Amino acid sequence: MNLEDLIPTNEICAKYRVESTFVRSLHESGLIEIITVEETQYVHCDAISEFERLRRLHYDLDINLEGLEAIQHLLGQVRKLQKENLALKNRLNIFE
Repeated sequence: MNLEDLIPTNEICAKYRVESTFVRSLHESGLIEIITVEETQYVHCDAISEFERLRRLHYDLDINLEGLEAIQHLLGQVRKLQKENLALKNRLNIFE
């Protein structure tokens, strides 16, 4: 993993105006991954869009951490079902 692809959590907190405890809570819940390098915590740049979505849900819609976990779980199930549906459609097209 390249250090250039990592964003320090303190910069994320400053840019998005969130508390560090919010970022830590997301990590402890397994919603985002925090990487520690030489006592500095980072979030991978690929996870920023997910962080932004979770931040909007929490601060704009006032959804608590448990609600965020439930939403994440349900969205994961929807994605899985969409993949399965696509695979079944592709198999069905073979027989048509």
